[in-house]
Amino acid sequence: GLGQQVRADGPKRHLVKQGTPTMGGIVILLGVVVTTLLMAPWSPMLFLALFAMLATGALGLLDDIESVAHKRSLGLTPSQKMVGLTIVCVIFCLVAVNYCGIAPTIEFPGGATLDLGVLSTTIGGVRVPWLYMIFVFLLLAGLSNAVNLTDGLDGLAAGASAMVFGAYTLIGVWQTNQSCNYGHETMVPTTCYQVRDPRDLAMIAAALMGACFGFLWWNASPAKIFMGDTGSLALGGAVAGLSILTRTEFLAVILGGLFLAEVMSDIIQIVSFKSTGRRVFRMAPLHHHFELGGWTEVNVVIRFWIIAGLCVIAGLGIFYAEYLRQLIFG
Repeated sequence: GLGQQVRADGPKRHLVKQGTPTMGGIVILLGVVVTTLLMAPWSPMLFLALFAMLATGALGLLDDIESVAHKRSLGLTPSQKMVGLTIVCVIFCLVAVNYCGIAPTIEFPGGATLDLGVLSTTIGGVRVPWLYMIFVFLLLAGLSNAVNLTDGLDGLAAGASAMVFGAYTLIGVWQTNQSCNYGHETMVPTTCYQVRDPRDLAMIAAALMGACFGFLWWNASPAKIFMGDTGSLALGGAVAGLSILTRTEFLAVILGGLFLAEVMSDIIQIVSFKSTGRRVFRMAPLHHHFELGGWTEVNVVIRFWIIAGLCVIAGLGIFYAEYLRQLIFG
């Protein structure tokens, strides 16, 4: 009986979705938590990845409850979301750096590394890397909101997210097989991965992929249930968490290229309208632009899935090419 509130200024064909059961993200989160806690060895990295997912999901749940209670599609205010995301980011960053051994750096293809730990202070024995904390906030807030914006058509976010988590499953398995920590003493240090507990990260990524596929069965057009902000913010938070813990922060932008396109379309639309009074797109985010251009909802979803798949293939290609570069050039 907890029905979705459809935005009044959206495409008119979406008005028929008013009242469709929402907050289905709770089912996704329960499936992932039960699966990982039963199947995966309990480790700090596992719990930190779960925290990134559950904390952003809890924020989305509050947003959904606010939306349903007041029968409006807006939910929490932007400032309330930012405060919540800031708290999640601070906890995640401090635990990752101080207790999980995550270096406050960003690694780029080609071997370049950006050290964001230069401005750090120690408070009560806890290292606080301020620049890296800002970066983690931008990544966590950006990806969670990007998936949230993508979740505007039946099955779009669930299908695209399943592909991204499938990629992180492969990355986790590869890092496990090429890990410096799992007894591969004969491996050249530059070609093995210093990621802690990559097997556990692969398992949570596989659980997320499976949960998205299972949810897609009921979320495909015409959707019988929506994930709501509970699901979309959690999935974005999970992508951000996995990217940080697997040390593939830059790669997450490529793997989630569809999410990036959606959020950039929204930013471009807002900046253009506020500065010139004109709109670049018929409606933002991007999927609504094509809907208003005459594409059916199913056409938009399938074509955007294809784009998401191409982004995932490109990201995995870059990931493997970087391994080959290190193998050849050291």
